Amino acid sequence: MSPHGFSRTAEELSAARSEALRGAAVGAAKFGIATAFLGLCGTLFSPIYRSLTIQFKVYLQVSGMTLGGWIEADKRFRAWENMRVMEKRRLKALERDEGVWREWEKMVEEEVTGRGNGGEKQTGVK
Repeated sequence: MSPHGFSRTAEELSAARSEALRGAAVGAAKFGIATAFLGLCGTLFSPIYRSLTIQFKVYLQVSGMTLGGWIEADKRFRAWENMRVMEKRRLKALERDEGVWREWEKMVEEEVTGRGNGGEKQTGVK
């Protein structure tokens, strides 16, 4: 059971995984571009950055991409989960409303056909 009281099906888990993977790819790309730009600026303007080894520069690049992947995957997964919870609540409310509507239709039908008071039509006057 999830915290919201809904069980997860294999299809829901697959959809959640897909959304998180898309988020991770997008986040890694966004942060990768940003860290590449910062690396370029460091190379052009900073003697300290230029003195770093290539391994450390790669580490900085990959670290930024990993961080971006984590952040965006988490953001997308939370948005997907919130959408699913709201959809299930909406469906539950719709089912409840349909039940009320059926009861109301049944009551009106009984009133119109007169089955509610022994077969006599109601006149509204006693």
